[in-house]
Amino acid sequence: MTPPPSPSFLERFGLHRPELRAWAMYDWANSAFYLVIVTAVFPIFYQQVAATGLDGDQATFRFAMTTAFAMTAVALTAPVLGALADFLAWRKRLMAGFVALGVLVTMSMYLIHEGDWLLATVLFGIGNFAVATSFVFYDSFLPHIARGDEMDRVSTAGYALGYLGSGLLLIVFLPGIQESFASTSRLAFVGVAVWWGVFALPLFLRVPEPPRLMEADELDAGSAMKVSFHRLAETFHELRGSYRQAFMMLLAMLIYNDGIGTIIRMAGIYAASRDVPQKHIVAAILLVQFVGIPCAFLFGYLAGKFGAKRSILFALGVFTVVCVVAFNLETTREWYIIAVMVGAVQGGAQALSRSLFASLIPKHKAAEFFGFFSVFEKFAGIFGPLIFGWMIVLTGSTRGAILSVIAFFVVGGAILASVKVEEGRREAREMEERLLA
Repeated sequence: MTPPPSPSFLERFGLHRPELRAWAMYDWANSAFYLVIVTAVFPIFYQQVAATGLDGDQATFRFAMTTAFAMTAVALTAPVLGALADFLAWRKRLMAGFVALGVLVTMSMYLIHEGDWLLATVLFGIGNFAVATSFVFYDSFLPHIARGDEMDRVSTAGYALGYLGSGLLLIVFLPGIQESFASTSRLAFVGVAVWWGVFALPLFLRVPEPPRLMEADELDAGSAMKVSFHRLAETFHELRGSYRQAFMMLLAMLIYNDGIGTIIRMAGIYAASRDVPQKHIVAAILLVQFVGIPCAFLFGYLAGKFGAKRSILFALGVFTVVCVVAFNLETTREWYIIAVMVGAVQGGAQALSRSLFASLIPKHKAAEFFGFFSVFEKFAGIFGPLIFGWMIVLTGSTRGAILSVIAFFVVGGAILASVKVEEGRREAREMEERLLA
């Protein structure tokens, strides 16, 4: 018997078809926002420039609360927008609108100067809302363009490209940021906006809009908003019943992503509060990007060998160690150790969470299910920074707040361990087959 042909180089990394590459390019596009605006540059810019005149802990508290409010807005709107996108087959249209909003707001950050903390807060909040909402539609394309055995590789490839693209952009501005922080940072914000807008285009040009698929109890003539709310209620009911494993996955992710999100969003400003030099904060966060490239691909391999669930649980164990090291952070060397550890597991944990959930849901309702995915993911963006901010108030120190993050990894990991992956995938396949029949 002739053995099957060996997979090509691109197939090993989940990038062997044009639509897969075009889809993954949006990770390349938007990751510049997450690296420069959310993680590496804007948090420091907010504290040292926009919040001039405010106490350091007060600036950190306002930054955390802005993140929490923006993620609350996403959580309240994402399921409705997802249901509307599925019913009208408008995923690309709605995604384009939020990408355009995010690009415009990010470019406007050039206008922020010393003491403009209110303007900085508003623009940062809207930008977070726009980029996070765009992911409701972006993630929902995954089960339509990738087969079941491809999803882990395709998802991790997207994260790897995101690390590479955002890292390259930050390298361009890094020398200027280190020499003239405020003025070069504002130029970097414009660069992020252009980067995001230009590299989002391949998705809109090459990824097809998934076909509209009506269920038996839906009338095409009905109000789109009315039917969307009906589908939303139905999907929520199905999550708790027919798709219980997907629901348990969401619950686990809600908790452990609290910890991951807090580390991503608060790392830069936490390091600044621990007197890590500014240039080393940015350099270490850049290091995360380049450590993350091979490690994201590695997690795609590990998922194929050991399963996505076990691979995520391993990553959560590493994140727990990160919190312990961060609590004892005293030197720049320790800050770089933290960066390497985070880079090794961050992309893999998030990419495999996306692909694991995609394998547990029916394709024809992917946008509304990913709307709920976004709700749970964004509540993680709410509770983590919110608890971190209030722990600063209660303990009087950002250092004391870091230990609270460990609980998210322990509890979330325990719930994830209880998810029956094969049972959930079987339920999703059977529901899709019944509908198509």
